[in-house]
Amino acid sequence: MNSFSNDVDILRYEPSLFDDLLFSNQILASGSGGVITGTTFAAAGANFVVAQVSAGMVIYLASADGVIDGAYEIVSVGGATELEVSVLRADESAAPIALVDGSAIIYRVCSYQPQSSEVFLQLAAHFDLRPGSPDGKYSVDDVLDVSVLRQTAVYKTLSIIYATICGSDNDETKSFWEKSRYYTGLYEKALQRCKVSVDLGDDGVSDSISSGASVKLTRG
Repeated sequence: MNSFSNDVDILRYEPSLFDDLLFSNQILASGSGGVITGTTFAAAGANFVVAQVSAGMVIYLASADGVIDGAYEIVSVGGATELEVSVLRADESAAPIALVDGSAIIYRVCSYQPQSSEVFLQLAAHFDLRPGSPDGKYSVDDVLDVSVLRQTAVYKTLSIIYATICGSDNDETKSFWEKSRYYTGLYEKALQRCKVSVDLGDDGVSDSISSGASVKLTRG
């Protein structure tokens, strides 16, 4: 594990980060001539495996007629040239939702995994967990349910992304700074609510609890 959240989590809050506000230096794959059939996207000449595209990432798709124009979930990688995709789902465990069929599709996969990975280390360090805290007694792998950190992680990731976009505090980037501060505020509140349970015996029972507010371990 190297992140508590993924690109689909970001898509739920800020779809524009995969369109006009994307980080061009973090595009993993792009091209044209793609074909959509239900939940399958195929692109001859692509190599999604080599590009390290994976489930939980997001693909932007657009057709010349504008019928298809948006960001979609990558559910799985079916091979070098094929992805299973879906319209954004409310529940990631639900069946993938088919897109409108189309051809000659422009595609682009931009990932914010570098930012998510940095947040992963910061949160691990906050809770004194390895690898964020190299000398920590416990590891992230000992956490009973890492999903409790998901929302906190995505808020922090979004605050970092918007701070990076604006770069400097001026009139042109004021709205981005405001968004960064907004998500920072949500992150701080979410962190206070976090309670991370550690399972040391691999028996599914919490052996200790760490609160985001106090970061103090107490025996259960």
